[in-house]
Amino acid sequence: MLIFTDKTMFHEISRISIRSIMTLKEINIRYKEYGSMAELPEDDRILAQEAVKATGSSYSPYSGFHVGAALRLSNGEIVRGSNQENIAYPSGLCAERTAMFYASATYPDSDITAIAIAASQNGEVCRKPATPCGACRQVMAEYQTRAGKDMKIILAGTEQVMVFDKVEDILPFIFDSLK
Repeated sequence: MLIFTDKTMFHEISRISIRSIMTLKEINIRYKEYGSMAELPEDDRILAQEAVKATGSSYSPYSGFHVGAALRLSNGEIVRGSNQENIAYPSGLCAERTAMFYASATYPDSDITAIAIAASQNGEVCRKPATPCGACRQVMAEYQTRAGKDMKIILAGTEQVMVFDKVEDILPFIFDSLK
């Protein structure tokens, strides 16, 4: 073991050692982008349109931001959900979790194969897609893991639609430390 009395030299050696053990990594995310919902394949377009319909049942008097989610289940069912706000924030619930929890409770033996999300404000569907919050992403990850197969995510706006093949594409570091 070497002991240095010169602090400057010690710091320099420490810095060199840290550099030599650090590895720079990069995450790449792949997704498909469309200019409108009309460009989507039929199954995805139908699901996106169902998400838009779901914005109509949103209870969002505080934010005015109406979010709808539509799920395609492995049994062929389409389930919708919308955000439900509460004056005692954060007691409300996002559209994605509303739909996923309802689907799981109603169709416990069916997996979620895809989810579409859309948002509207002032009676108009948003031009750009709304993205799910971190909690919703983590719940998506749980259902994808439980199913043992990828869940497609469709984020729909009138001028941009993004399609992701699996939850890891929108949540690269899924919390699964308890497994």
